[in-house]
Amino acid sequence: MNYLLQTPEQQQTMLQKIGVPSIETLLEQIPAELRLDRPLELPPALGELELDGELRQAAARTVGASSRVCFLGGGAYEHFIPAAVDELSGRGEFYTAYTPYQAEASQGTLQAFYEFQTLICQLTGMEVANASLYEGGTAVTEAAFMAMRVTGRTGPVIIPGGVHPQYQTVCRTYLESQDLSVVQTSLREGVTDLAALRSAITPATSCVVIQQPNALGMVEDIDAIREVVHASGALLVVVCDPISLGILKRPGDQGADIVVAEGQSLGIPLQFGGPYLGLLACRNDYVRKMPGRLIGKTQDRNGKSCYVLNLQTREQHIRRDKATSNICTNQGLMALRATIYLSLLGPHGLAELAELCCRRAHYLAQELARRTDVKVLSPKGFFKEFVIRHPQGGEFLKQKARAAGFDIGPTLEEFGDLPGVDPALRKEGVLVAVTECRTPEDLDGLVNALSN
Repeated sequence: MNYLLQTPEQQQTMLQKIGVPSIETLLEQIPAELRLDRPLELPPALGELELDGELRQAAARTVGASSRVCFLGGGAYEHFIPAAVDELSGRGEFYTAYTPYQAEASQGTLQAFYEFQTLICQLTGMEVANASLYEGGTAVTEAAFMAMRVTGRTGPVIIPGGVHPQYQTVCRTYLESQDLSVVQTSLREGVTDLAALRSAITPATSCVVIQQPNALGMVEDIDAIREVVHASGALLVVVCDPISLGILKRPGDQGADIVVAEGQSLGIPLQFGGPYLGLLACRNDYVRKMPGRLIGKTQDRNGKSCYVLNLQTREQHIRRDKATSNICTNQGLMALRATIYLSLLGPHGLAELAELCCRRAHYLAQELARRTDVKVLSPKGFFKEFVIRHPQGGEFLKQKARAAGFDIGPTLEEFGDLPGVDPALRKEGVLVAVTECRTPEDLDGLVNALSN
């Protein structure tokens, strides 16, 4: 891409062509209070050699998860990614492709999405999955809108405080722009307060969104929550950690109506905020209310298997009032990575991976409780992530770990609004996540760092 500016003569030629005397005239439609009335504070121009050196120095200050020992959690995790994921997803026919506007001409892409849908259904225990959504936060939002279409209810969406705070913020932003609302219920001892949830549900409630494990890493009682939700006629939306489904019950087997997830842990590296991958699966009865795309398999006139775009209910293709979402594309490359990753693992590999994460996380929690003055919140009821606390605060724990070469966090204060969490815990607490990438030496190293 060229970054060469136009000459003054070229600017005048363009202005004359559109019949405008100056660039200033073009900008008059922008209110004066929104316009900068001074030159930009830019440093002096640099030559290519000097600019290259400055950019290299800036890049060297950026530290990725692989540069240190990463125990970071809060919704994005460092998992091992087999080399085959990068190799296959990096092939030119996949890596450079954009949205296929004549989708059936892209049989390889459609087949990959079809396999993706199949794997997500098997993973979640649901009957149909789309291909795909943007990321976890918008997946929660799309599920809430979908529940309204299915139930015909437009009352407040109920989200217990154990759902990721950023997902809640995204959902609230979307809903409030359409005069809809979100009701947040509190936690009790780190999990959803069933009494508070029950009292918040009304006949107008379309859905309840629950996260499993929740934002504090705790395992929720989905069966009890489902009974409360379904008794009211509302739908149950479950936000899951895909890796946890190697050992926890699948949401579909527990009566979930819609399942969503952040797919980053499925072969997508930590990369400073994305792109990531939104997953959504549901019961077959709701398929025509589902957002995004649905790929189907059929036969051509010669009897050969082929793939088609069965549903694509977005605004560009149908009348706006019949669109199920404003999703403009899908995370095709990220969905492909997840497909390759899950195919390489298989069900037995996923179970082994989940068990390894769980065992190492529980070992770390046990050793921290035994060998340091750090307190562990609920050392038993979690999967791979848990909260530790210290009287001197969560930031104190982060800095102490960082000085020894370990990254933990976020603190509960950084994480966001968690209703029902004691203010002292918010100040003192910090999340720690353990994946298969963390060796026994890493675990003992963090314990030693926090015990000194």
